Amino acid sequence: MSMPSLREIEAAAEVVYREFPPTPQYRWALLSERLGTECWVKHENHTPVGAFKIRGGLTYFHELSKRGELPKEVVSATRGNHGQSIGWAARAHGVACTIVVPQGNSAEKNAAMRALGVQLIEHGNDFTESADFARQLAAERKALMVPSFHMDLVRGVSTYWLEFLRAVPDLEVAYVPIGLGSGACAAIVAKQALNHPVRIVGVVSAHARTYADSIAAGKVVEAPVSTRLADGMAVRRADERALEWLSRHLHHVAVVTDQEVAGAMRALYADTHNLAEGAGAAGFAAALQERGQLRDQRVGVVLTGANVDASLMREVLQ
Repeated sequence: MSMPSLREIEAAAEVVYREFPPTPQYRWALLSERLGTECWVKHENHTPVGAFKIRGGLTYFHELSKRGELPKEVVSATRGNHGQSIGWAARAHGVACTIVVPQGNSAEKNAAMRALGVQLIEHGNDFTESADFARQLAAERKALMVPSFHMDLVRGVSTYWLEFLRAVPDLEVAYVPIGLGSGACAAIVAKQALNHPVRIVGVVSAHARTYADSIAAGKVVEAPVSTRLADGMAVRRADERALEWLSRHLHHVAVVTDQEVAGAMRALYADTHNLAEGAGAAGFAAALQERGQLRDQRVGVVLTGANVDASLMREVLQ
């Protein structure tokens, strides 16, 4: 699986910018003070769906359209942000969209997907069960199954890393949460395309360890999921293709607990007045965990999404 070139990433950026402009990145003084070194935040919470995933969906559907392969219906599985991405892009291309989510999924993410015209089905106890059911459903309906990891998705997501690394060319270390892997792989793609020296640190939930365990073992290792906060990272089974890239190119993997994620959500709210969902705060949680190793370094974190239910955010802030 070859990495996209700089020209291919820039072509994806042109597609993305038809829908919304580049998102901002700011050096926040209070976060820097808290971290003990210069801290930049890339605000992917400022996209039209409140998360970075929309970039991948737009690129994926553009490629289908360019090849004349748009289906009548797509099916996919999600904990929320990928589903909004696919729902947004499917609606833009006049394609019916069915999304499978686990039982007990975020009520507000579910509502956001339905508002985009998505037919929502709740099935399974976790994302992996939902994804398995979605594949079965797509086959039955003769619909296109949109995976959560695909090179067109990665290429679209890499556009925000292109923005970030060009805006802060002297960034030394960047923390990126790992769900199924598109965000972290996108960081690697942009780093390679720009020949940028930034060290990419992957961040895994202590309560959804499949990527940490799989990288250590050198093969896919399933791990139980029990995180309450980081639903965007709540993956039980690593993707084999993502694992190959992450194993080869990540500087290292940091593992954060729900308690550390909650602390980072509070810090981001207090210091920037931006909401961060659990996965969206995981990068800063990892930076705080490793703050003793970061002195005098220029650190980048990504607020990957702000789609946290109000009731859960109240609980975290209290």
